[in-house]
Amino acid sequence: MKPRLQSKISLIAIALTLMVFSAMAISRSNFTRQREIPLKNIQFIDSGDSAETIALKASRVVPTDRQLKWQKRELAAFVHFGINTFTGKEHGDGMEDPAIFNPVDFDARQWVRVFKEAGLRLVILTAKHHDGFCLWPTSTTEHSVKRSPWRQGKGDVVREVAEACREEGLDFGFYLSPWDRHEKTYGTPEYNRFFQAQLRELLTNYGPIAEVWFDGYCGEGPGGRKQVYDWNSYYRLIRSLQPGAVIAIMGPDVRWVGNESGLARESEWSVIPLKASEEVLARLRASQASIEEVFQPEDLIGEDLGSRRVIAGAKALFWYPAEVDVSIRPGWFYHESQNSQVKTPEELFEIYLKSVGRNSVLLLNIPADRRGLISESDIRSLRGWRLLLDRSFNEGYIPKVEVRASSERPGYEARHLLAKQPEVAWSPNTRGKPVSVEIFLKTETVFDCLELGEDISSGQRIEEFTLEAWKEGKWMEIARGTTVGYKRLLTFRPVIAGRVRLTILQSRDLFYLNRLNLYKLAVQTGKPGS
Repeated sequence: MKPRLQSKISLIAIALTLMVFSAMAISRSNFTRQREIPLKNIQFIDSGDSAETIALKASRVVPTDRQLKWQKRELAAFVHFGINTFTGKEHGDGMEDPAIFNPVDFDARQWVRVFKEAGLRLVILTAKHHDGFCLWPTSTTEHSVKRSPWRQGKGDVVREVAEACREEGLDFGFYLSPWDRHEKTYGTPEYNRFFQAQLRELLTNYGPIAEVWFDGYCGEGPGGRKQVYDWNSYYRLIRSLQPGAVIAIMGPDVRWVGNESGLARESEWSVIPLKASEEVLARLRASQASIEEVFQPEDLIGEDLGSRRVIAGAKALFWYPAEVDVSIRPGWFYHESQNSQVKTPEELFEIYLKSVGRNSVLLLNIPADRRGLISESDIRSLRGWRLLLDRSFNEGYIPKVEVRASSERPGYEARHLLAKQPEVAWSPNTRGKPVSVEIFLKTETVFDCLELGEDISSGQRIEEFTLEAWKEGKWMEIARGTTVGYKRLLTFRPVIAGRVRLTILQSRDLFYLNRLNLYKLAVQTGKPGS
């Protein structure tokens, strides 16, 4: 070989070696940088972030302690009760006479016992609806229970419900309507101070508050005026007085699912883009402002709120889970004419599958009647619903005897999934490709529902999965889904098998699966894959 040619070959070899080592160094650098992404409630996206880095940042968005506690409740009661209960209306006009409010048999303990029996863990009371009538003896207006004949004007619905919740071990929260059709200052800056005063009373006089619920109604006031709500001042006040309370719907902790039908999305992401100006995001990034100081509410009603396609264009991502609100009746307030239209236990069961079973919390409205009690028709339906839940998820549980995973990390072995509610999650040690876990059942049996759950304290990461059953000497797909989150319930046509395989086809990073259960439901559900 000629010396010049040999020299060229040597130079090419050196160059190729340098390129390989450079690529390895860049890869190691990227890997290290990715691994150093901390778990945070808000993650900021940099201009040079790749799609994969954005997905990794999304995987490291986690709930606050208050959001995690809220998610674990799963079920809450909404109680619409007030002047409308006695007028037969859904929206009062603020001109009602407080004297018509007189629930002579009012019994908050009856409410809470009914809710507890049904498995509800939180009660949210409409302390004030759009008509402005207050269920507590507020100092801010005369339009309240203190001007009614109930308890000789000395009653306090809020106090009695809050105390009943504490006695029975349920959490308590309230709804306070920003729209007030009675208050004369509505539509002026003075109204914000009026509303803050009402908030302060409710936040300081009734013990621990678990949830403050705002809707977005902004109707006209006197002379057609519209109110500019000072949301951020409301949030700051709540944080200062009740730091453990989530601020829901028109607030920074919990979002509205987008409908009042009891349905969450098939792919319900709790990690979604935080929409704000560059100036606001810069202040948040520099810790010069908190989310309470800058968050502006908006309705999020699209079908896709958090897929890779959506987050690719985000400037920041935050934890913003969905709450599903629906009424047990056609209306939100009690109407005697609707006693025959209460949702059946089977309808409530279907709602549970498509709300709690789709990574959301179910807020079920159960209005009190004119006596001040939960009506018998509602109680019957709630008891039947509870029976279906118990028969499905207690009696219908399918025991497991062995698990085998294609990949697992020390300390996060798949064997933990043998327990119905494991204390330790299964997590693989393989990134970027499908991983599976095979489950052996105690015996061949029939089942029609899969339950999955992620340890969301480490983020929501699973993007696609499939479930197969071993039938006739081969694997047959029986269900397929996308997101998991805190809880995913996937139903399918009844299957008889003694062996199943769950495959996680795609995830944003190493996931933490802390529930994998099969059930035979006590009721025939809707379409397969619901």
